[in-house]
Amino acid sequence: MKILSTHDLQAIMQRAENALRLREQSNKKIAEKSCGLTIGTDHLQILVCGGTGCTASSGHLIAEHLQKALEQYNIVHQVEVITTGCFGFCEKGPIVKIIPDNTFYIRVTPEDVDEIITKHIINGHRVERLLYIDPKTERVVSDSKHMDFYRKQQRIALRNCGFINPENIEEYIARHGYLALADSLLHKQPIDVIGVIKRSGLRGRGGGGFPTGLKWESAHKQAADTKYVVCNADEGDPGAFMDRSIMEGDPHSIVEAMTICGYAIGSRQGLVYIRAEYPLAIQRLKTAIAQAREYGLLGERILGTDFCFDIEIRYGAGAFVCGEETALIHSMEGNRGEPTLKPPFPAEAGYLGKPTNVNNVETLANIPIILTKGAEWFSSIGTERSKGTKVFALAGKINNVGLIEVPMGTTLREVIYDIGGGIKGGKKFKAVQTGGPSGGCLTEKHLDTPIDFDNLLAAGSMMGSGGMIVLDEDDCMVSIAKFYLTFTLEESCGKCAPCRIGNKRLHEILDRITQGLGTEEDLIRLKSLSNVIKDTSLCGLGQTSPNPILSTMANFYSEYEAHVKQKKCPSKQCKDLISFSILTDNCTGCTLCFRNCPVEAISGEKGKVHNIDQDKCIKCGICFSKCKYEAILVE
Repeated sequence: MKILSTHDLQAIMQRAENALRLREQSNKKIAEKSCGLTIGTDHLQILVCGGTGCTASSGHLIAEHLQKALEQYNIVHQVEVITTGCFGFCEKGPIVKIIPDNTFYIRVTPEDVDEIITKHIINGHRVERLLYIDPKTERVVSDSKHMDFYRKQQRIALRNCGFINPENIEEYIARHGYLALADSLLHKQPIDVIGVIKRSGLRGRGGGGFPTGLKWESAHKQAADTKYVVCNADEGDPGAFMDRSIMEGDPHSIVEAMTICGYAIGSRQGLVYIRAEYPLAIQRLKTAIAQAREYGLLGERILGTDFCFDIEIRYGAGAFVCGEETALIHSMEGNRGEPTLKPPFPAEAGYLGKPTNVNNVETLANIPIILTKGAEWFSSIGTERSKGTKVFALAGKINNVGLIEVPMGTTLREVIYDIGGGIKGGKKFKAVQTGGPSGGCLTEKHLDTPIDFDNLLAAGSMMGSGGMIVLDEDDCMVSIAKFYLTFTLEESCGKCAPCRIGNKRLHEILDRITQGLGTEEDLIRLKSLSNVIKDTSLCGLGQTSPNPILSTMANFYSEYEAHVKQKKCPSKQCKDLISFSILTDNCTGCTLCFRNCPVEAISGEKGKVHNIDQDKCIKCGICFSKCKYEAILVE
């Protein structure tokens, strides 16, 4: 059907609300003591996480097996299986949630399906072994409302992820989807729309933090026969999956936001630049675009007005530098993905030389709800200069790996310990890398830093797109700096000499240091060259590439000195600076190390103390991991 008015939208909203009512009600209450069909409900919903992580762990098979089981037990008319986007709690996936009793099952496998159906759905007893156990209290928690992981989150950009079926446009509409578009086209002038975005204080979530309203205003002011709206979905930071998850779980929010932007700046054409490595996000985006066209929300005369707008998808090949907007534009034009000097800015001369507005996925996901709830509502969240919330991909040495969204101003300590559940294995926190390869490593002294654009910069890091990797006492900060520099070096387009040559020299110095060949002069060169590269590189990739080095040198200089002066790696991670030996008092001669050594560097008879030949040892660490008697010493 073609939607021609707000009345048509509201009619669909009312029709689809029934499907969502159970989910809405469940979100507002704790898990019931009783569950399944025994509670007397005439309808149950089983939500299955359909994000990439859970899908890779057989989430799609879980959904298929659930549907077959419902048919087998003849309850398909009472129970509905719904595939959603990411729930966020990736560490515990695949996730299955039962509505309306609000039961939250973790680490579900296809083999668990029959038990869920027979025990939970039919007989009304929860499957205890699939419930979450709070690591602090060691108590079973059956609903997400009482999990620390979700308590301090405020989901705005992620509002529909894990809640709606991303391939059902009517479920999106039932959540007030496309209402902002209808209100903009039917009741607002383009400049009024821009005014709301400006007053909201929304800043770009792609890393730069430029005010979104000002960006739209600049493109709006350009006089041109053709303008373009570009969604930057080229997410390439190591460990980052924020934008991918939004596109997989709520693609219609991107379609709606791009269309609103098109109206605001005077554009008829939208382009989504997305890396081809995101097949699920691409598929759901294609479905959303097709559905929006079918419902008259994309294409000609949208909502019966004179406004026309359509969206195409363009594919990237995984080049990290194409996340920079000018490089992205060149790539879409069929040229090398190389950045160019600004000005002119894309808003002045972008795709095919025409005014172009570029926003990343998370930025756009905020647009519809800002216009629906108002600028004042959004600006009341966050800090004075950083409004709203921020989505982070929380990864590394942390108990609760996953996708989170918190108000700006939330401290690093709250994120790592309250939401993240602390450090894996009871290890000691060492640092957190924010901002991806362009960011810096923050230490224990920064844990009470409120997270926003300005505070992270002042601390020596940056917001970036939202990657947050936690490091523990076993991580070598010199190796960490080298890892990120290796990534940046490989991803550099090579256009400017500071980035192309300078980073190569930095990598050589770090390589020498981690091999035990570094000198004190190398430390001086490392810092000096890093500052030169920051000051002289062409684009943001080169300008920020030395950040991991500079931040680790500022906060962990003693580790650099240990590598250079003592020729030791304090964290025992640099292979060339460690050695393995056998403690004679602990060795039982069990031969386990002998049998597992890949290079036959270990000798000894059964029942007698063994020996490691240092000339043969490749320092793989297998002997250390296999020994049951703590007889392997690492120095």
